[in-house]
Amino acid sequence: MNKPTRTQNGFTLIELMIAVAVIGILSTIAYASYTSYVQRARRTEAKAVLLQDATILERNFTMANRYDNDGSGTATSGLIIVQAPTSGTASYNIAVAFNTNPATDFTLTATPTGFMAADACGSFTLDNAGVQGVTGGTLSATECWGR
Repeated sequence: MNKPTRTQNGFTLIELMIAVAVIGILSTIAYASYTSYVQRARRTEAKAVLLQDATILERNFTMANRYDNDGSGTATSGLIIVQAPTSGTASYNIAVAFNTNPATDFTLTATPTGFMAADACGSFTLDNAGVQGVTGGTLSATECWGR
């Protein structure tokens, strides 16, 4: 009588290590894509907040003929939104600089903070003439505002 042969089921160590390596490579690619998406979304939020604040300042200008006045004679910074996103942890801090006295022109700046501090676009700027710019980044204004 012949003894039945036993077959072993399972994975070898080499097969397991190959599977772990493939999962690691796919995870790295997925994380990089996710990070890029999050940065792009936060940039979009910052640009939207700059445009909203510019609209508020323009409304002030039509009522008081100056950007730093709310129309009632009260001097104000004019900004309603001072961070992006508007709730939660800030990715960008928003500031306004009035370049003349009386304030007949302004420059809004969205400065990255936290996770976005090392962003390639740096700080976004927007002035009363609608000129969009970036400072402190490695990418151009066209690349950053167009993304």
